[in-house]
Amino acid sequence: MGILDSIREVLGTRAERDATRNADPDDLWGMSTAYVTMEADLGLAPAGAAALCFGDVDATDFADAVDEVEAVLRAGEAETGTGFRRTADDHGYNWVVLEDNDPEDLVTSVHFAADTFEERGYGSRLLAAVFAFDPTRADADRGRAYWVYSFRRGAYYPFAPRGDHERDSRLEFKLLSMLDGELGVEDDESYWYPLWPDRPGGHPWE
Repeated sequence: MGILDSIREVLGTRAERDATRNADPDDLWGMSTAYVTMEADLGLAPAGAAALCFGDVDATDFADAVDEVEAVLRAGEAETGTGFRRTADDHGYNWVVLEDNDPEDLVTSVHFAADTFEERGYGSRLLAAVFAFDPTRADADRGRAYWVYSFRRGAYYPFAPRGDHERDSRLEFKLLSMLDGELGVEDDESYWYPLWPDRPGGHPWE
């Protein structure tokens, strides 16, 4: 199984088959308090970036829905200063990338985008929301970490990439132990799929 098939299986078809409930974009609001715990107790501060990953549909109506998402985010950009852009990765998935130093604005923008897809009837195309965290200066050797929300599973999981396709499993389980209860965390580790960046130190959407 290639990497593209693995992504489709874990974030897509298998997750949809094994889903315990319909995903709810309102689950994303949990991150608006979790980031405080991340910084205070774990030395990991919001990196000022988050992203929404979704699959494409070759249909005019879906293109209109994406245009509506961009319109919503453009209106938010004027109000809060949250920048956004669209990009596509090498695996055929689309990303809406958001940047803002205010973590609450980031969570709000990701929620607005996801909710717009849901309202237009394309919630099934949503794969993941990804929130990035960087170590504070005192913990600079810790490395970057992410919380990934799987829409198909309706749960979060931690991801801490290191170097070239390696993971800091110790940090991931520490994140789990600290945030379980504050976030709805995926308890089946087989769904903790690594969203590898194209280059070490980069974000999954880059």
